[in-house]
Amino acid sequence: MKDYILRAIDETKSTRIFIARTTNMVQEIREIHGSSATGSAAMGRLATMASLMGINLKSDTDTITLKTDGNGIGGRLIAVSDARGHVRVNATNPKADIGPNEKGKLDVASFVGREGQIGIIRDFGLKEPYTGVSEIVSGEIAEDFANYFFNSEQTPSVVSLGVLVDTDLSIKAAGGIFVQLLPGAEESCIEKLEKIIQTLPAVSTMISEGLSPEDILEQQFGILNPEVISTQEVHYECNCNLDRVERALISIGKKDLQELKEEDKGVQIVCDFCKKEYNFDEEDLQELIDKSNK
Repeated sequence: MKDYILRAIDETKSTRIFIARTTNMVQEIREIHGSSATGSAAMGRLATMASLMGINLKSDTDTITLKTDGNGIGGRLIAVSDARGHVRVNATNPKADIGPNEKGKLDVASFVGREGQIGIIRDFGLKEPYTGVSEIVSGEIAEDFANYFFNSEQTPSVVSLGVLVDTDLSIKAAGGIFVQLLPGAEESCIEKLEKIIQTLPAVSTMISEGLSPEDILEQQFGILNPEVISTQEVHYECNCNLDRVERALISIGKKDLQELKEEDKGVQIVCDFCKKEYNFDEEDLQELIDKSNK
C-alpha cells in the first residue's frame, strides 16, 4: 500500500482532519540512517508530523521545517516537508538507543528529551520565514506539537503519531492523525470530537491492522459526517544536488578552500538527510576557488 495523506472536513465546517499512512517513508528513513528502533520511531513521528503540516502549504516552493532541540540521547531532530509530500529528516545521533519505558514501549521521550524546545519554521519564499517556538512538554512529539498549536497559535488540535518497529528493526506500520478546530467551531462538533478522542486507538495499531486512512476516517470520525477534500502521496525525498553543495563550499571562502586543497588534498561532503557523498579532489577545489574569484 502506498503512503499518502487524506484531508477531510466535517459537515459543519468546524474541524479539519488529516490522516496519514507513512510506513514506507519511515522504512526508508530506517534504511538511510541505520537508525535504532527508538531512533526510527522518533524520526518517523517527526517526519510524519512534517508531512501532515506540509499538505497545507499553498505553493510547491513553500517548505515547513520542524525541529526538536531537547536533552535526549538522540540530539537535535530536523524534518522538512513541502506541499508535494516530499519529506526528509535527520537526527544528531540516529543510532542511539535505550531500553523500553515503564510501559514497555519504545522510549521516544528519552531519545528526544523531556526538556528543551520544539520549533516550526514556515518558509514562504519571503524575506524572512515565520518561526514559532514552544517548550517540550513530554518528548513524545505528538503531545509537544499539540501543546505548541494550543499555546502558540491558539488552535486546539489533536495530534496522534505512531511507529511500530519489528524485532528485525524494519517498520511494521507508521502514520499520524492531525485534527484542528476551525474558527467558530460548533459546540456540537466539539462535543463529538471529545468523545472520539477518549476512545481513539493508536494510529500505528490501526495501520498495522490494514486500515487505510479512509477506513480510519470512517470508523473513528464517522459521527462527524466528514467529507474527503483531497489526498496527497508522501515519500522520502532529499533536495540535495551537486550545485547546492558547490555553492555551500564556495560560501566558506577562498582561504578555507585553499586550505582544503593544499592540506587535505580534497574533501568529502555527506548529506545529513540522504547520506549521499560528494567528493571533491584538488582539481575540483581549484575550480571552486576560480569561481569564488568571479
